[in-house]
Amino acid sequence: MDGKEYQKANEELKKLRKPISNVNVKHRQSLSKLEKLAVVVTDAVGSMGFFFVILVWTLIWLGWNTLAPSGARFDPFPAFVLWLFISNVLQIFLMPLIMIGQNLQGRHAEKRAESDFEVNVRAEKEIEVILLHLENQNNLILKILDKMEKENNSQN
Repeated sequence: MDGKEYQKANEELKKLRKPISNVNVKHRQSLSKLEKLAVVVTDAVGSMGFFFVILVWTLIWLGWNTLAPSGARFDPFPAFVLWLFISNVLQIFLMPLIMIGQNLQGRHAEKRAESDFEVNVRAEKEIEVILLHLENQNNLILKILDKMEKENNSQN
């Protein structure tokens, strides 16, 4: 490849180059307030902190209603009907929110993957141009060396 072809390839690459946008920022900006709430709830419910809150609440509830004096118990052993009711209502409300949040996070992951692919394709094209440029430089250096050897041989 000669210098003109390299310059043409480089110009074509520059035309294709557009600024890389931050997919994370674009995704956050595209979310409605309710979708942002769903993501916050999904992140919170999917944390160890939430797990420990539920664990402590359950242990205190079940412990109190098992070990407290009979008159102080409000959800008698072994059924724990109120605890089961509250737990089920909590699950019913959280399940759709978690699913919505997971769908939004999945959409975000797809956008990031598309962005990564685009960056990789661009990098591949740029590497190809760099390799062509290096080949061109190598050919020029070899021509200069040949010329210098011929001049040295003619002087001897």
